[in-house]
Amino acid sequence: MTRTRLHHALFIAAIASVAIVGCKKKEEAPPVAAPAPAPVETAPPPAPAPTVSVTAVDLGSAIGPDLKVTTATTTFKPKDTIYASIATSTSDPAATVPGKLGVQWTYNDASGPMPINKDEAPRDVAFTGAGANEFHIAKPDGFPVGKYKVDVTLDGNVVQSKEFEVVK
Repeated sequence: MTRTRLHHALFIAAIASVAIVGCKKKEEAPPVAAPAPAPVETAPPPAPAPTVSVTAVDLGSAIGPDLKVTTATTTFKPKDTIYASIATSTSDPAATVPGKLGVQWTYNDASGPMPINKDEAPRDVAFTGAGANEFHIAKPDGFPVGKYKVDVTLDGNVVQSKEFEVVK
């Protein structure tokens, strides 16, 4: 009888083992990584639009055919014509860049800066590569002795200034 019980116990243990193994959850294989997407070819960003900049402002009492002052100075006589030669350059030398170029001349008297060219409006300019533009002021009865300034504007923004003086 002991033998039967032993056989019986072994038989139950064997069945239980089979049942446990059979009921055990199958381990899932690790997920296979999806292949990386092929890189999407994008068009290069468009080139920035060409720009224009004021590279120099020179003052003088005479100007040449190239619109540059013949002798740069910041001191003038009361009856001089005062020229401002404004050098410009475009970011793309072959491009034409439209813009508005202007100047505001001011006299610095005891009460502060006073505009002296109220009627001069900015000019429409088609800038290409390196170039020069000129503006000038004159006063037949003579400018008062004192300190002056010219502000150069490009598209309504002051981009450079130059101080000068009228002496006797």
